[in-house]
Amino acid sequence: MSGEGKGDGGAARALQMQVVLSRTPRRVECAGSAFLRGRALLERGWGPGAEARAKGRGNDFRPEPELENDIRYLRSLDPRNWKEQDHYLVLGLATLRNHATDEQVKRAYRAKVLKHHPDKRRALGEHITPDTDYFTCITRAYEVLGTPLKRRSYDSVDPDFDDTLPTSSDLKKDFFATFSPQFELNSRWSEKKNVPKLGDNDTPREQVEKFYTFWYDFESWREYSYLDEEEKEKGQDREERRWIEKQNRAVRAKKKKEEMSRIRTLVDLAYNNDPRIVRFKQEDKDKKQAFKKARQDAALARKAEEEKHLKEAQLAKEIADKEEKARADILRAEREVMKKNMKKERKIFRDLCKSNNYYISNDNEIVDHMSAVEKICEVLKLLELQDLNKNLPSGGKQRFIEVMNETEAKLEDERKAQVDSQKDSQKQNSKSAIAGSPNWSQELIQLLIKSVNFFPAGTNQRWEVVANFVNQHGSFEDQRRFSPKDVLSKAKDLQSSDFSKSVLKVAANQEAFDKFEKEKRKPGNSVENTDISMSFDPSKVLVNGTSTAQPMKPNKVPNGEVEIPKAKSVEKDEKKDDVPWSKVEQELLEQAIKTYPVNTPERWDRIAECIPTRSKKECMKRFKELVDLVKAKKAASQKSK
Repeated sequence: MSGEGKGDGGAARALQMQVVLSRTPRRVECAGSAFLRGRALLERGWGPGAEARAKGRGNDFRPEPELENDIRYLRSLDPRNWKEQDHYLVLGLATLRNHATDEQVKRAYRAKVLKHHPDKRRALGEHITPDTDYFTCITRAYEVLGTPLKRRSYDSVDPDFDDTLPTSSDLKKDFFATFSPQFELNSRWSEKKNVPKLGDNDTPREQVEKFYTFWYDFESWREYSYLDEEEKEKGQDREERRWIEKQNRAVRAKKKKEEMSRIRTLVDLAYNNDPRIVRFKQEDKDKKQAFKKARQDAALARKAEEEKHLKEAQLAKEIADKEEKARADILRAEREVMKKNMKKERKIFRDLCKSNNYYISNDNEIVDHMSAVEKICEVLKLLELQDLNKNLPSGGKQRFIEVMNETEAKLEDERKAQVDSQKDSQKQNSKSAIAGSPNWSQELIQLLIKSVNFFPAGTNQRWEVVANFVNQHGSFEDQRRFSPKDVLSKAKDLQSSDFSKSVLKVAANQEAFDKFEKEKRKPGNSVENTDISMSFDPSKVLVNGTSTAQPMKPNKVPNGEVEIPKAKSVEKDEKKDDVPWSKVEQELLEQAIKTYPVNTPERWDRIAECIPTRSKKECMKRFKELVDLVKAKKAASQKSK
């Protein structure tokens, strides 16, 4: 009966539980550190009781660490400032930190999701605000720690890492106990594996030198991209993204430089305080001491001798300086005494003049006499002033007037001498300027007038061009030539309103024109290689397409420059094609073609203005003839080859 009763009671309880479960269906999710630990054991093949069996076999069994769950810290997080949070603490791996494996990070994230998912907490009655919920921080933490590159970037700026260096108080403690943890802590940044240890006091010298060589050539993988103020992906276009990346690289490079400086400071600090290094240096010093003793003794003796000579030289210099200072003090004292005496005598003189009402006869003299008093004080020397003060009371106004006149005479002589010296210097300058330039003949003056008209105001480097024109076409007796300053000065002189100079210009024009006509009558002056007749009638010389029987006289244009007036137009008696081109005309044509390039506006009008005896049509025709002649010569030379 008892067995049946018990069986009936168990069946009843089972039926009751089934009824309850059917009434309140619920979904059960496995979670918690115990579940994760058991699952990890199953994945590794341990199973129930595996831990005890492993301990019995003596295996090194290390269970998974329990995850930390700081709910206060999680609720204090702001998703907008996710970069400032401790990702390891968010996932409950604050103890392992950078030693945590990727699998441990993944399992920790899953555990946090199971426990803190918004849907699960909302089902428990907790109010969830999506914008400020801390679950976003958990997701961000896994995004960083679950990606190798991002995790390495975050580990580089791990807030738990201590960047501080040993202080002066730490240096007084045990060297190896102070610096061994420092180097082990910083070895995590090494690109190279198998970082050498600091060792102890008995470490061989070779290993000690290898240790410091490694750290002085330390290569760190630590980088600071996690601290970038702006993300490159936020740029609107490629240029902005490049600019952001450039700014980020500059900041990273600066922080990397500071990090390497910190490592170097740590190594220097350890090297300078390492008792082994001190011992090694002392050993080296002791070894070399025997060899250096004689050299040091000789150096000391030589140094003592040099110091002796140096002291003697310094002593002699001090004596000379003292003597020079004494002389300077005496001279200064004398100057001070003289200055005081001069001031005293001037005061006496002023007081005498003031007490005698400046020796004036009427009120109109007061200003002149007062200024004369100051001039006398400035001009007269000490002895002269003392003598004046002695004689002035007895001499009275007459003596004052005499001294005043003498002072004015002295000042006037000084002014004249200064003016004369200035005039002499100006004369010398003018003589040197005249000696450096040739004389202006009638022909050169005529060329200057023509060139001023050929090259009007606004021409680039006008006066240099005019000077080159006159120097090229003028005849000179020696090697001297006109400078731009010379032609500018002469042009201003010709523009003067003086009648004599105007007559000179007319005469120069007349003479130059007569000479030009004589040149045309010579048979040797005609241009070669032409079929035009050599006959030339001087009475029918053409100026810009018009004939003239009078010499051209220069006039003044409104801007003050000289120009050659054009003669009145008359009817043509004969065709200009019959007039041959002279040598002078040919040279003027070539010079005008060089002066006015192809892109010059109204080029042929300007070229025609440069040749007074030819028109625009004639110039263009002559230019075509010359071009055909050159082409014919080139063709003949090619055929002959």
